[in-house]
Amino acid sequence: MHASTRPDASTARVVVITGAASGLGWALTQQCLAQGDHVVLVDRDAPLLAERAPLVGDHGLCLTADITNEADQQAIIAAVQQHYGRLDVLVHNAGITHRSVAARTDPAVIRRVMEVNYLAPVALTVACLPLLTASRGALVVIGSMAGWMPVPGRAGYGASKSALTQYFEVLRLELAPRGVHVLLVYPSFLDTPIEQHALGADGRPAGHARSTAGRIRAPEWQARRILQALDAKRPTLAGELLPAIGAYLWRLWPALYRRLIRRKFASDLN
Repeated sequence: MHASTRPDASTARVVVITGAASGLGWALTQQCLAQGDHVVLVDRDAPLLAERAPLVGDHGLCLTADITNEADQQAIIAAVQQHYGRLDVLVHNAGITHRSVAARTDPAVIRRVMEVNYLAPVALTVACLPLLTASRGALVVIGSMAGWMPVPGRAGYGASKSALTQYFEVLRLELAPRGVHVLLVYPSFLDTPIEQHALGADGRPAGHARSTAGRIRAPEWQARRILQALDAKRPTLAGELLPAIGAYLWRLWPALYRRLIRRKFASDLN
């Protein structure tokens, strides 16, 4: 694990963002920096982090780390304590997905998705709780509308996001007396690299384009909404209207939802 040079300490909010070098993570980083926060960028992509470092300057810290690695998790915490001595916001943004029919997907692909999307955020949260409790800080958890309803070709991804939601909803209840806020975010479809790097059934890159429902939004649009919801201490933030309607349709009229989703995601089923 490698860190950039030490920035000056200040009373500004200290924000750790995983998967910070691209997509939604980078959009959040830029907007946090613009409003005066110190940002700790955590990402596996060392070359891309090196490109980001001059743009971050003295207001951030770039850490090359694999969030699924326990030693790297501890190194993240050690770096935050050494450079800032506090942690105010932890953003669980890093994630991976797959596009493959469940019955033909190698279980190793599902394990990898669960490890990155669910197990790593849980472990990193537990390790960071002493710092977050001391600052009466906040957790921002990037879930997905796919965790609310079944989406063809995303069984492992949806399962990981559903598990993430359940864990942090329980944690929210338990942390409330300690003053730690939890914001659960449910984006729909964003124009980010996560889909470009989607795994196929055998663990190699997926060979077909993704199906979508509703508008595909820029990550900057979502980042602005997340930070506004965080400042307002909102408990949840949903995505686009059409996927949200789909989620409620799944609960109220599941037979109709299944017919519609099969038609919309026919290429994923085939």
